[in-house]
This record gives sequence, structure tokens and C-alpha cells, in this order.
Amino acid sequence: MKLSLHLALRHLNSTDKSNFSSFAGKLSIIGLAFGIASLILTLSVYQGFENTISNKIASFDGHYRFQDILGRPIDENSDLNNLLHNIIDNKNGSIIRSFVQGPALIRKGANAEGVIIEGVSGNSLVQPLDNLLINGTGTLSKNSIIIGKSLSDKYGLAIGDPLVIFDLSSISDISAMYRLKQFTIGGIFHSGLSEYDNNIIYTSIQNAQYLLGVEEKITGKIVYFTQNNFSSITEILNEKIRYPYYSISWKEKHHTLFKWLEVQKLPIIVIFGMISLVAIVNIVSALTMITLDKIKTIGALQAVGFRKKQINLIFLSKGAIIGIIGSLIGLFIALVLGFIQMKYHILSISEDIYFMDHLPISFNINNILLILIMGIISSLIASYWPSKIAANIKPADAMRYE
Repeated sequence: MKLSLHLALRHLNSTDKSNFSSFAGKLSIIGLAFGIASLILTLSVYQGFENTISNKIASFDGHYRFQDILGRPIDENSDLNNLLHNIIDNKNGSIIRSFVQGPALIRKGANAEGVIIEGVSGNSLVQPLDNLLINGTGTLSKNSIIIGKSLSDKYGLAIGDPLVIFDLSSISDISAMYRLKQFTIGGIFHSGLSEYDNNIIYTSIQNAQYLLGVEEKITGKIVYFTQNNFSSITEILNEKIRYPYYSISWKEKHHTLFKWLEVQKLPIIVIFGMISLVAIVNIVSALTMITLDKIKTIGALQAVGFRKKQINLIFLSKGAIIGIIGSLIGLFIALVLGFIQMKYHILSISEDIYFMDHLPISFNINNILLILIMGIISSLIASYWPSKIAANIKPADAMRYE
């Protein structure tokens, strides 16, 4: 084993510039490295898109929302509240907030536009949503509201500006008095998701209850998880939640978007996997040419007592060396390019289309390990046929033409 590995390394690392085996081996390593790097970067970009969109949507909608199945207001201290606290309180870093949501109309001078106002319990926005603030604070004080950047740009609004908000249902009811309230803009958020940046306004739950006419009532509960692994809690929630309540996750609410992302994954893997396949074919051809180039050496080794198994092992070792070195170099290239993009955002994209302004990168250790292992195994498989050719060469045939 040690001698076979030593001979394989000598062939691939020869200092002789005219040595074809060394040249072909290095080309195979370079080809595999670029194939591995492209596959790692492609899956990391896909993972980055999915994580970025998922995190932004979860910041607004929470990981779960619980509401009445008929859309009726719920008592703050209902059995739903007790049930949620018993199941998920302080688990996976969970945060439970009450919310009140309804349609409203904002007015600024002669301009008016329909929005969704959402009142959230607590003194400030939850951390995931607070991270999206680009101006002001997430404090939910008595008369403050937090709006999206798109809405503020559209009407020229800034921190400290007054804004009148009407309850839309009271406007449509001719027998009722208009419910309205003047707020002061306390914060501006920006997510890149136009659905939220243009339409959602946040305030304290007391302000929303007054404006929407649902004093002492709530629309439902929002649950945020600060840890990603909460599948076990999901199973318990689905089992315990009963009529008249229902739960909806952020992925279920936007199932079309996440389904589209899932559909894109397989074509991405297949298309960029073809690059790695070309590298594997290159390994087969390179090792086959090395075999033909080393016919005299193979014959000499057999003449001094090398068995077919040992000859076979030399070429399998070459394939393993090419696979390991090529995969590690490919990993290094992918990590360097990925971290440069993560830090400097060199590749920019249209935020209006992709919900973010730069190409996201998110390395997944499981994906990387799988690609590296598959690269090494593929190299070993690719070296099998050339190794069989080499092992079947007869010493007499090898020496005949020399």
C-alpha cells in the first residue's frame, strides 16, 4: 500500500517538465477543483437566497401565527394564550406576542393610500424586525408608528413627521363615526420585500385596538423562534391546536414562493453538476493516457514481482489523490470567493426583482461535505477503468515496443 501510494505521488509530482503523467494529473486536479468550486458556490447562492427570503418574511409574519378560524377577535387571556405558553414558552428561544391587524387609510396632505396597520404587544419591535430598521427606533410609544422605506419615499415622510391614519372599516360604514388618530413617525424599516415595505405600518397594540375598535381584543398570537430547529414543537402545535383556532407558518403563508425555490434546486444541481462531470471525464482520459505513457514502467514493475493488485492500487491511488487535492482546492476557491462576496457585495442584483440588493452567500456544512465526498468517490470510480487496463498489461507486451 505504501509503495503504491509512493509511486502514484512520484508520477503526479514529478519535477521533470517533460513528464506527461505529472502534467495530465495537474490538469485533472485543476478541472476537478473548478467543478467542485462551481457546485459549492451555486448551492451556497441558492441557500443564501432561501435563508435571506425566509428570514425577512419570518421577521414580519413570525414563524407561526395563531388566529380564530372565522377571523373573529380573541380575548387576550383566552385558552389559546394559556395553551401557547404551556407548549412553547421559553423553548428554542421562543417569543410570543399578541397582535391586532386590520385595514387602514393613511393621509398626508391631499394624498391617501390604503395600508395594513398592525399593533404588536410589548414596548418595542421584536429583534428580527428591529434589525430591519434603517432610521429611528423600534420603540412602540404612545403615538409613534413605524413605516416602510418605500412608503416614506413615496410621500416624502421622515422621522418626526405627523401622519393621520383612518380605520378603513369605519369609513365604509355610513352609520358610524370615523375613527382616526394622528401619529408621529418613529422608525423606518427596509426589507426589499415590496409587499411589506409599501403596505405594513407598525404601532403599539393599544393604538391599533383603539383605531380598529377592538378594545381588550386581539387578532391573534405571533410566535418567533430564535433557534432554527423547532420541528418537534411544530408537531406538538399541530396536535394541540383545535377549533376555533388555527395556525399558519411563514412558509405555509408563502408556499408558492418557497415551492418555486424548491423546484429550482434540482435543475441548479444538475446543470452545475455537469461541470463536475466534465472534470470526472477528464480524469478518466488523463489516467488512461498516463497508463499508455507508462506501459514500459508497468512492464518493469511486473517483471520485478509486482502483482496485478499492486498495479491496480497505484492507479486507484492516483485517482484518490486527484480527487482529494482537487476537492480541497475547489473548497478553498469557493470559500475565498464566497467570503469576498459576503463582505464586499461585489455582485449586485435588482432588489425590485430578487428582494435583496446583492447576491447572497450562505455556506452549508452538510452540502459542502456531501460535494467533497462525492468528488472523491467520483474520482476513485473514474480511475477504476484505467487501473484495470494497467493491471492487465503483460510484461512481454510492455517491453516489446521499447
